[in-house]
Amino acid sequence: MNTNKPVSKVLVLEDSPAHLAAIRRFCDEHNLIGLKARKSRLTSVLRSNIDLGAVLLAEDYGGSPAESAATATRIDALRPELPIILRRARQQGRDGLPPALADVVCATYTVEDTAPLAAAIDEYLFSLDYPNALVRGISEITEARLAGLFKHLTVSWETPCIVRDRIIFGEMFSLIALESAWCRGYMLMQTEEAPLAAVVRGSALAHEGDVDFRDLNELLGELTNLIWGAFKERFLGGPEPLARSQVQVPLLVNHKHRYISFGTDNPQLCFKYRLTDEATGASVALDQRFIFSLSWSPEACPGSAADVDAMIEAGELELF
Repeated sequence: MNTNKPVSKVLVLEDSPAHLAAIRRFCDEHNLIGLKARKSRLTSVLRSNIDLGAVLLAEDYGGSPAESAATATRIDALRPELPIILRRARQQGRDGLPPALADVVCATYTVEDTAPLAAAIDEYLFSLDYPNALVRGISEITEARLAGLFKHLTVSWETPCIVRDRIIFGEMFSLIALESAWCRGYMLMQTEEAPLAAVVRGSALAHEGDVDFRDLNELLGELTNLIWGAFKERFLGGPEPLARSQVQVPLLVNHKHRYISFGTDNPQLCFKYRLTDEATGASVALDQRFIFSLSWSPEACPGSAADVDAMIEAGELELF
């Protein structure tokens, strides 16, 4: 698997072991990470901070189409931004489905013909092409700034992923605009206050050994500026002027429901980092998202052709 190509987590709601095996093979072939949830825990999973790209639901999940419809309705109520892709037993399309189920699924497929599933994954999850140079560059920039700012902590990270959920992670987040001739959008940094305080407390970053929320706000702001500055220097420079007439859309934040919307249905590019104090075992997760909601022309991203050029020069690829 190309480690610079983002993956996406999908929630698999399927009772049949045979069909689960087929779906697992499909996930392995299409950069998907399948997650299962017990029926009794589904609501808590949907309300959690787990980043998801889609739900793969069986037509007979729970024993019947009526039970599957009830599950789909619950998913749509709790996470309406998540596409629900339905595995049918014998036929494609929505014919014969309970209306409640037909109304909320975005596509259907069978295990004998997964082409519609692949098409739906491309449409709803991997619709935006993120150049390898951009994904790798974001990781390198962020890891370096985390290591520089938190010298006493160990930095680890997960494979970048594509998410469609709009759930706010933790109590703290910073937001900064990204604007250039080839992209416009936002970078979002999110974390939890208590774990961040635990890894900072007692370090050189703390004032007299303790921290309050103002110190943490300042620290998250400094980290965001450091990453943004390096990102701007590597990816947002260039002689081309920005368009004179620029579209703007309002951001919407609902703190009660931990929800944030950037005015677009585009999936988000998400990076997960963890800072760990090896001496105490304390750790904190950092969620970083890039939302190119206002303008997106990846072919003009600086360095996007560098990987191919380098491989041609090294003799690993040739033009024909």
